[in-house]
Amino acid sequence: MSSPEIASLSWGQMKVKGSSTTYKDCKVWPGGSRTWDWRETGTNHSPGVQPADLEEVVKKGVKTVVIGRGMSEALQVPPSTVDYLKKNGIDVLVLQTEKAVEEYNALAAQGVRVGGVFHSTC
Repeated sequence: MSSPEIASLSWGQMKVKGSSTTYKDCKVWPGGSRTWDWRETGTNHSPGVQPADLEEVVKKGVKTVVIGRGMSEALQVPPSTVDYLKKNGIDVLVLQTEKAVEEYNALAAQGVRVGGVFHSTC
């Protein structure tokens, strides 16, 4: 099962190939995607992305996780989150969201088992 291409990204809107949903923030993994609802884990811009935000993606057997920090990189990614991924043997890329989507799509096109969480506003 391959990771779905992110078909489009603009401020506050993301479309993933194979899904009819327009996301504000989303999680993607081989074979699927869904809304990334920060309220599920109490995530805020600071301290930022928590390991709990990534557990679902990690459980899908990904080799790489791409984290999109937002268009202006307002979303923080603490070292503990990067450590969590590395301890699970997962490569991690933390980038501004437009760059993150480019990297994610490139990896997906190469057949890498890649997952990601993307913030499409600030």
